[in-house]
Amino acid sequence: MILQALCDYYDALVRRGEVTPPGWSVANVSYALELDEQGTLCRVRPLKAGAENGGKDSPQRLQVPEQVKKTSGVAANFLCDNGSYFLGIDGKGKPERTAKCFEAAKELHRQILEPAESPAAKAVCAFFDRWRPAEGAENPILRPYLEDILKGANLIFSFGGRYVQEDPAVRDAWDACRAERSAGAVVGRCLVTGKRAPIARLHPGIKGIRDAQSSGASLVSFNASAFESYGHEGKESGQGQNAPVSEEAAFKYGAVLKQLIDDRKHLQYIGDTAVVFWAEDAETLCRDLFSCALFGGESEVVTDEDLRRAIRALANGDPVDVNGVPLRPENRFYVLGLAPNAGRLSVRFFLRDTFGRMLSNVCAHYERLSIVKPTYVGNGALPLWKLLGETVNQKSRDKKASPPMAGAVLRAILSDRPYPASLLEQTALRIRAERDVSYGKAAILKAYLLKNKNEQIPEEVLTVELNEQSTYPPYVLGRLFAVLERVQTTASPGVNATVKDKYFNSASATPMAIFPLLVKLSQSHLRKLDGGKRVYYEKQIGELMCRIHEPLPARLSLTEQSAFHLGYYHQVQKFYEKKDKGESENV
Repeated sequence: MILQALCDYYDALVRRGEVTPPGWSVANVSYALELDEQGTLCRVRPLKAGAENGGKDSPQRLQVPEQVKKTSGVAANFLCDNGSYFLGIDGKGKPERTAKCFEAAKELHRQILEPAESPAAKAVCAFFDRWRPAEGAENPILRPYLEDILKGANLIFSFGGRYVQEDPAVRDAWDACRAERSAGAVVGRCLVTGKRAPIARLHPGIKGIRDAQSSGASLVSFNASAFESYGHEGKESGQGQNAPVSEEAAFKYGAVLKQLIDDRKHLQYIGDTAVVFWAEDAETLCRDLFSCALFGGESEVVTDEDLRRAIRALANGDPVDVNGVPLRPENRFYVLGLAPNAGRLSVRFFLRDTFGRMLSNVCAHYERLSIVKPTYVGNGALPLWKLLGETVNQKSRDKKASPPMAGAVLRAILSDRPYPASLLEQTALRIRAERDVSYGKAAILKAYLLKNKNEQIPEEVLTVELNEQSTYPPYVLGRLFAVLERVQTTASPGVNATVKDKYFNSASATPMAIFPLLVKLSQSHLRKLDGGKRVYYEKQIGELMCRIHEPLPARLSLTEQSAFHLGYYHQVQKFYEKKDKGESENV
């Protein structure tokens, strides 16, 4: 299912002219080795471009012949590789291995290019014949760039003012080589296309995913007998045949997956999981809207107003035109989460639905999160990365949310299912550790209790603002605690430790044991206030206590504690609302 969706995406990109043809890929290239007709190195042309915002120079992204997956063995690439293979030099202190690398590259280029009737092809063959690796490090042409080359920078060849891989005869030679390799492959039924075709023995390695192997991690691979079956064992007869995918399909899904990973404007991370997404018709604007809706940020091609208008229309099932691009709510949309797992990539989740329904689910999620905000928060929504950040200690070294929980939250949002219990648990742990209910945590509690229906928690307390009429004991007790805290801070400004610092957690967990003590303490604080304020707070405390028509609960469950925290948060925001409006607490 995943590979089929990726292959379909590749075909859509081909129709739009936005993807490399089969047998070709895109690589980071730092230098071009300029050759003359005799294969002599004339000069080294730097290809790095200045990075934005004062960063380091970055390699240029160029189309090159499809590269092999690098392992601990020797494996040369055609027309694009590092100094070990093209120059026989490296900085790893392994001269014997480097010599083998150079010989492997020499043999590969001879095999492919000798039949080609092209000056560029003959120049490359002549270069490998003439070049002396032992003298490479002392070559004056290489010396200015030697340090970077020794670090593994990618090199290509240039002849007559253009890159060798652009020469038509060279491209034909490469295509002929690929066809010859496929001729020796095992033919079988492809699981993706359903057609009989040469089966890929090794699947492409995907680079660029955080914490995965830098040389590339495979989505499909078999490297131990425990993973093999039906007699498909060993490097020659097994591996790819255990999950038969044609060479064409393997190339397609590898090419588009690399492209999705390389698109840093849309690649998102939640925990350790890389999240990529795409529309069935390959419309980039769909990816813009989805990324802005779920992960926040701004689009470079759409104004904020157009963005909100388009999201609302699509979520309601209506087609919309944005900057002349028609967007359809019935367009299929895919979301894939990949996480590093040793030398492979593990699939954390794969979701598919219509674009309009996914946006509708995201909008419903934000509606559940809606709650009164402190003035310093602003008017923006709570994007997913910020929501997950509320579940971790922001002072810790590792600020990543729990990967399983993060993936489960994303699945719940996009599929409109109940949130995972771990979201409530992690949020409650942070509230207990910080002894405070921030805007983000209060929004999570409200959204969780609304979506994960609980008969114990009435919806009357799951409101945007304070519900002054509610008689639900945990909610009222949360409000009462906020009032008692306010009494203390008003009577003793600048006190070192408030009742919240000492009793917040115990009050929310065991009200029967703590609240009698808190009410008694409040009497000494009330005596310090002048007549007007004293009467005002006494009246508030009395009204709240009268709303509790049953004995104080001995212990509150986790969901009941969440209602307590919401009551506390709502009451605190009500205090600030009065202050902002200039209302006197004496009135």
